[in-house]
Parts: sequence; structure tokens; C-alpha cells
Amino acid sequence: MARVRTLIVQAPGTNCDLETAFAFEQAGSIVETAHINELVCRKAPLSCYQIMVIPGGFTYGDDISAGKILANELRLRLGGDIQRFVDDGRLILGICNGFQVLLKAGILQRGTDVTRESVTIAANDSGRFECRWVYLRVKEESDCVFTRGIKVMYLPVAHGEGKVFAEAGVAEKLQAVLYYADEEGVISDVYPLNPNGSIGNIAGASDISGRVFGLMPHPERFVRWTQHPRWSMEAPRDRGDGLQIFANAVEWAKAI
Repeated sequence: MARVRTLIVQAPGTNCDLETAFAFEQAGSIVETAHINELVCRKAPLSCYQIMVIPGGFTYGDDISAGKILANELRLRLGGDIQRFVDDGRLILGICNGFQVLLKAGILQRGTDVTRESVTIAANDSGRFECRWVYLRVKEESDCVFTRGIKVMYLPVAHGEGKVFAEAGVAEKLQAVLYYADEEGVISDVYPLNPNGSIGNIAGASDISGRVFGLMPHPERFVRWTQHPRWSMEAPRDRGDGLQIFANAVEWAKAI
């Protein structure tokens, strides 16, 4: 069986591509990177890959709003290619800035009546850049491919705009998958457990198929136990909490 191939999309300001590539390699995938312009020019056809990833960073300096410019590029210049990619049963992952991109491009809302204009990612309620570790609770009955078998996680966040903000009644229509929680896994809206004030304590969501997933926390920053902030004081583990997200994706993609 051919190995799974993962494509990591780069744009000016991307800065988490190497860590994300390492995580997918640890999960057993072949990983390649391509600049957004290479995709637009079809030098890196999406059809060659089973997984597409938009990693963290500050694409185009987040000058208009976080992820907005790259979102427009994907929607206006690659919309058809991405639609076919997902329709063919392939996977898309967006991490932090990638989550912002997927939401603002409308890719994450596919299959629902949630419009691009009715939901966004806004500035943190704290008015500051939040760089901290958070506890997360997974919606166990979710169809999300990436979170299968996971109940709780402990992952870092690093963002200035991470608050999921929506019009009245819209948040309930999103396919929320991941929530900010306390150490016991109880969903919480108390700062800093919820570091940004996200509506419904949403930390991540998927499309209706469960094959497109975006999250604000950084799973690629905790794939080894020694990346844990208390690794030298707690009993060692074989892996970090984030690795299972990548392993789930690669395992699923083997059948594509």
C-alpha cells in the first residue's frame, strides 16, 4: 500500500510548517510543502495528496484580519479544486491561523446553512496575545476523523485573535468538536481556561463530513512528551497529546 501523502500549504507569514511536517512524519505520512502560488499555478496539484494542511502563523501579517487574505485566495482561486478534494473523501486540517482561514473561506461550514459572514474569529476578550497551555474536551459523539478515540487533551495556544464569534443562533449550527475545559475535562468559560472568550467555549470545529477540521490550539507543539511544560516532574509518557490527531488522519487516509 502506498504511503499517505500530506501537503502543507505555505504563504507569507506561515511559521508552524516545519513542526506540522514533523508531526505528520511521526504519524507515518510523506510530507511536502507548497507555496499558495504553486497551488494556484497547478505546480502542486491537490489530487496528488490525501491530506491538506494550513498550519499556524500570521499569513500576510493578518493585516486585514487574521487569515482573511489567504482565505480569499483559497476561496476565489482554488475553490473548485478544494471542493473536489473534499468531495473525493480527502482530509483538510487547519491549525490556529489555519482554523481562521478555513472559517473565513467558508470551507469549514460546508454542508450547513452557516454563511461566511455570520461567523468569524475575533480578537481575544483579554485584549492581549494569549500564549499558554489549555485543557480541552472532545465532543465524543462527533464524526470528526481527527479526534477519534480522544476524550481530553492538554495543548498550547498562541494567538491574538482566537475568539469564535457568531450571530445569534449561529454557533449552535457549527459542528463544534473541541471545547476549552478545566483539568477534569469540564467545559468552562472562565478565563484563562477559556483563553479568548470564544462563544460556546469552542476551540475547534469540523465540517459536516468530519473530514475538514480546524482548531485554535497547536497539536503539533505537543507530539513528544518532553514538550510538556512539566515533563521532568511527571511520569513519562510515550507521546504527547497532539500526536493522536495526526495519527488519526493518516490512518483514515490510508483507505483513500
